[in-house]
Amino acid sequence: MLDDVFRIRRLEKPTGVVDVILDTDAYNEVDDQFALAYLIRSPERINLKAMCAAPFLNERVQSAAEGMEKSYQEILHIQKLCNGESIMKNTYHGSTAFLSNEDEPVISPAAEKIIELAKEQPEDRPLYVISIGAITNVASALLMQPEIAHKIVVVWLGGHAYHWPHTCEFNMDQDKAAARVVFGSGVPMVQLPCLGVVSHLTTTEPELKRYLCGKSELCDYLYRIVIHEMKYRKTMCWSRTIWDISAAAWLMNDCFTADSIVHSPIPSYDGHYGHSDTRHLIKCVYQVNRDAIFDDLFKKLVR
Repeated sequence: MLDDVFRIRRLEKPTGVVDVILDTDAYNEVDDQFALAYLIRSPERINLKAMCAAPFLNERVQSAAEGMEKSYQEILHIQKLCNGESIMKNTYHGSTAFLSNEDEPVISPAAEKIIELAKEQPEDRPLYVISIGAITNVASALLMQPEIAHKIVVVWLGGHAYHWPHTCEFNMDQDKAAARVVFGSGVPMVQLPCLGVVSHLTTTEPELKRYLCGKSELCDYLYRIVIHEMKYRKTMCWSRTIWDISAAAWLMNDCFTADSIVHSPIPSYDGHYGHSDTRHLIKCVYQVNRDAIFDDLFKKLVR
């Protein structure tokens, strides 16, 4: 059984190279691609041990299973743009459906790989599981093998800031049962809320054009997918939030974020948080340094 002393120690910002699993619904929109490329292009800081495809369901796909498969293919595509080839051996299919309840996992290669790598991890070196989609794969792994909680730190972009009137953010809303499992599991966890916190991570067409266009096939692709998405905006002036990069940036020593220790919230099925001071402790980010993060991101993308 973990205690809060252990959790707080685990939630200190790591130094040196860290072992990471990325769990991503990469085809859902355009910011996951930036986050994945950011991690791949940070080998001095990130040892990316596995990439897992997360399910999603929106207007781009007909089912959560199709969302997961298209995310898997998009992960391979970004890998190829970064490295010249796809590292398929480190890429895993995730859940084909969201959790039907809080007791039954969705078994998948991704959930099994999270368990395998967690068990292999040294006791004094946590495995950071970065989730930037519905947290189904991570919740399933914790339901299958709860004991891995003492080997991992979950870093999740999900939910909105606690002062926000609701929690109906896409990642949390897709699988509320999975969110409740992870927040209730006692696993050391860093939460990056969307609206009210990492929503400050916006960029614009002139900025993307200035720093990415013509630099590489990867940079051109990232620029193009944002411009393609934003061309349907009805306003002449626009900015695009690339908030998924915040989960990667939390691990970068030179990208300042401010966070605090709080009691784990209780996501409700009606789209709100419950709070109790008897809950275990997690870390919640409440401020991000937008300029420092984008500066680091663009420098690494153009390598």
